[in-house]
Amino acid sequence: MKLSDFDYNLPKELIAQKPASPRGHSKLMVLDRQQQKIEHKHFFDIVDYLHQGDVLVLNNTKVFPARLIGKRQDTGGKVEVFLLRKSQIPNNFKIQNSKLIYEYWQVLIGNRKKKVGQIIEFDRGLKCEVLRQIDESVWRVKFNKLGDTLEKLIDKLGQVPTPPYIKIEDLRSKTKKLKLEYQTVYAKKRGSVAAPTAGFHFTQSLINKLKKKGVQFEFITLHIGYGTFAEVREESIEKHKMHAEFAQLDARTAKRLNKAKKDGRRIIAVGTTTVRTLETFSEKFQIPNSKSQKNSKFQIQNPELKAQRKWTDIYIYPGYRFKFVDAIITNFHLPKSTLIMLVSAFAQREFMVKAYQEAVKKKYRFYSFGDAMFIV
Repeated sequence: MKLSDFDYNLPKELIAQKPASPRGHSKLMVLDRQQQKIEHKHFFDIVDYLHQGDVLVLNNTKVFPARLIGKRQDTGGKVEVFLLRKSQIPNNFKIQNSKLIYEYWQVLIGNRKKKVGQIIEFDRGLKCEVLRQIDESVWRVKFNKLGDTLEKLIDKLGQVPTPPYIKIEDLRSKTKKLKLEYQTVYAKKRGSVAAPTAGFHFTQSLINKLKKKGVQFEFITLHIGYGTFAEVREESIEKHKMHAEFAQLDARTAKRLNKAKKDGRRIIAVGTTTVRTLETFSEKFQIPNSKSQKNSKFQIQNPELKAQRKWTDIYIYPGYRFKFVDAIITNFHLPKSTLIMLVSAFAQREFMVKAYQEAVKKKYRFYSFGDAMFIV
């Protein structure tokens, strides 16, 4: 398929710059795949579409303020360091009193003059040294602080790495507020540079209301990496390569989800990251993408999750046969993105084109802070 098949025109004024307030009052588009039917509601109406025994699966990853602003020690020039993930300790690491004295990270460095050996200084005595280039854009550095001390400094000095379509200039003055807004209410496990934004619509009161109705809540973890902001550059979408992200599913959760699936209860993934995690860990009946889209809406029989901790680069686009997910709660995604490809695989591209046209017509709010879609 061509990348242009997933393009659409969106007026800039429909790109949400802040979340709905309160969160549960965002709009909700309900899509019925079988009947090709579209309904327009508000997110708090989700209560009417979820039933006793339904299972909501959510990504409990927590965003950390991964953007650090420092200066070059030699010239004083401003440098932006974007933290990606902790790196392995090298074989020749230095120790002091039998203890590790550095912490190693993979980062992006926003400076044309970056080079090995360069020292970057931040506030409060924090420094890092550039060690080597890993690939075209990623570098390895070592910090002079580690563990809880470094984590607290990152929390104090770091900025939330909002997507490029959010007007950063308007939000930097609200750093503390943004650190709360750009986070789900159930975020628990620190490690993402971007939020699983479909979860923004849930408030604690809505969660409590759904639990009282008999809806089961389960949590997986996928730490969202910088690749979520990466553009698809290949015109033939099959050639695109996904960035790997760390995901985990514990044994007890896997057991409960497998039982629910065998009982015939709906497994509803909140967000594309949850979809990718469940499909990654559903190892039984692995079937590769096919060129045909006709069977993309049908589930594979008797799937089963396996508890694991691993990196996943699963790429879902039309032709993929879903193994575990029965319904999806998601936001409205960027044109030509892997996210719109995923939902197009789930609901068929032609139906998604119709839904997005309807959303623009009715002035839904798009992207991270935007409105929601429930695909059943």
